Amino acid sequence: MIRFDNVTKIYRTDGHRRTILDRVSFTLKPGISYGILGINGAGKSTTMRLLGGGEMPTKGRVVRNRRVSWPLGFSGGFHPNMTGRDNIIFVARIYGEDPRRVLEFVEDFSELGSYLDVQIRTYSSGMGSRLAFGMSMAIPFDCYLIDEVTAVGDARFQKRCEEAFNARRANADVIMVSHGMDTLRTWCQQGIVLINGRAIVYENIDDAIEVYRRLNA
Repeated sequence: MIRFDNVTKIYRTDGHRRTILDRVSFTLKPGISYGILGINGAGKSTTMRLLGGGEMPTKGRVVRNRRVSWPLGFSGGFHPNMTGRDNIIFVARIYGEDPRRVLEFVEDFSELGSYLDVQIRTYSSGMGSRLAFGMSMAIPFDCYLIDEVTAVGDARFQKRCEEAFNARRANADVIMVSHGMDTLRTWCQQGIVLINGRAIVYENIDDAIEVYRRLNA
């Protein structure tokens, strides 16, 4: 279960105040995958960061009794001045996993070779995504966050990623942001529509998609 309890999120920049979420409450149930929809600027990525713990609410709280991933393929959480290897060990320890097991998995999966022993700041975006995806697959999460489905690496590596993630999905849920309605229908059963600082949960993803389409009409 993941619960937003009266969550408000406000950004303040250059003296301006912008309310993204305004006293939002909802509960995401285990065993169900959710799609998050909303027009540009509605707060989809902000909501994902709140779900994953990358940001904290301005007010209210986010309650999780499940292990939730960072957004799949997102490498922004790594320390740029540490090597890939040191980042892997550090993250494994944070999640209470065996560092040796995680390191062996990511080393094999990412195919980064000697680049694991250089600083993350020297990585290309593709290399960072390979490392992040490998880490996501090495640690068993109850729920995976996906902020748009992005292709990682060449066709052979993409197929490997797809196979690994499908194996993980057998025992995990997904919370997804995507502009592809067919993708949302394939992956998700229910939908959350963000509008004017509110979040409305629909028990059928098709109902959420219909509301989203009206907002864009």
